[in-house]
Amino acid sequence: MAPASPRPAVLLVDDEPHSLAAMRMALEDEFEVLTAADAAEALAILEDEWVQVIFCDQRMPGRSGVEFLTEVRERWPETLRLIVTGYTDSAAMVAAINEAGIHQILTKPWHPDQLLIAARNAARLFRLSRENERMALEMRLLATTAESRVEKRRKALREGMGFETVLRAANSPMGAVVQMAGRFAGFDLPVVLTGEPGTGKAQLARAMHYASLRSDKPFYDLNLAGLPEDLAAIELMGAKRGVLAGGVARVGLMQKADRGTLYLGGIETAPPGLQLTLLRVLTEGAFTPVGGQETVATNLRLICGAGTDLKALVAAGRFRGDLYYALAAGEIAVPPLRARRGDIALLAQAKLAELSQAHGKPVHGLDEAALEFLENYDWPGNLRELRNEIARMLVMARDSLLGADLISRHILQAPPGEEGADRSADAVLTAAGTLKDRVELMEMRILRETLTRHRWNKSRAAAELGLSRVGLRAKLERYGIAGPAGRVAQDEED
Repeated sequence: MAPASPRPAVLLVDDEPHSLAAMRMALEDEFEVLTAADAAEALAILEDEWVQVIFCDQRMPGRSGVEFLTEVRERWPETLRLIVTGYTDSAAMVAAINEAGIHQILTKPWHPDQLLIAARNAARLFRLSRENERMALEMRLLATTAESRVEKRRKALREGMGFETVLRAANSPMGAVVQMAGRFAGFDLPVVLTGEPGTGKAQLARAMHYASLRSDKPFYDLNLAGLPEDLAAIELMGAKRGVLAGGVARVGLMQKADRGTLYLGGIETAPPGLQLTLLRVLTEGAFTPVGGQETVATNLRLICGAGTDLKALVAAGRFRGDLYYALAAGEIAVPPLRARRGDIALLAQAKLAELSQAHGKPVHGLDEAALEFLENYDWPGNLRELRNEIARMLVMARDSLLGADLISRHILQAPPGEEGADRSADAVLTAAGTLKDRVELMEMRILRETLTRHRWNKSRAAAELGLSRVGLRAKLERYGIAGPAGRVAQDEED
């Protein structure tokens, strides 16, 4: 069809020339008027012109007005169809409306004003219909765009807080842990994460949430360790008005996490009353706020972290057995940092980059000697201790590359080894062996720590230890202590 005219186009179809002339005269001031003497000529015009309104006589030679408009309805359904007739057979008119989708029926004789008003209304309806279609299309496009944006944000959120955040080397034992957590993530079941404090159980729980079907719902976490029972109850279940100071009500995490995930760390420290509440939430999906009597429903997923073996606590009568079996649909053990020595360099560099950005102190990383000492420490405080040590090194650093001389002395006083060693002097003092062997072990640790702290400057180390350069060299050879490559020759000249 040709492009639309500035004025609405009206097609007049009638086999009587004087009727066409009269209708043209009534409409031509406001409309672009096209005329046809029969259905065939009208169809030819519709093939080439953009027509908005059709006025058609009912009785014409060949095809009737209803038959013609029925075909128009199939091929150009948006065009408004009006029929002009001198007959008032109600049954025929109902058939016309049903078959041809007639917008309006005008009876003969018609008045010019009546014809003009009908044309105006039909053209306005055509325009509104087109505008509605345009807006509906725009709304669908906007909805699709909005959904796409939301999905992109969800994906970014999942990638920013998912299993990608659990840093690990290719052969790390955390690989199997993440794989198992990923399997449980897709199932709406409670899970218990066991492991020492600071091993990253909360981070793993968060990753499980963002890998689950609840990823677009909230995630909350609370550590119960050291939290008084009354405060823990208010945090979890909320409180009715009048319980808290100020007369305000409080919504608890169990209600906030509805359709989301709640992680509770230190579950082994939960008092008996709170254990019973958690059991009710798992079995009935309901709880009662502190100070209230009504029951509040919740559909949360519960993931718990335990620092000790819950089975042993159940056997000792210190943890409810029914709660344990309700919680432990899945149980995943998170290894301590000392069992992840291959991950320590990666974790240390990542935490250094994070802290460097947070504190606005740019650095390039840790040197090989520093990473070696960090990898050979047992890290009883796990990830928290590692982060604190890296933060302390960053504070003390003067160069862009952090060296081993910045590491705390208790970490430096340790011999290298694949499996690590006990890092405390107390263990050496109480270990088996002759006095000579135990003293030599202490002496070896002190030598290594002192040299590292002085960046393998043997003159300074010998002066601090009250040894001559020759005596220090002899002890290093005796214990097989070697410094970092490329530093010994320089230190010999100091």
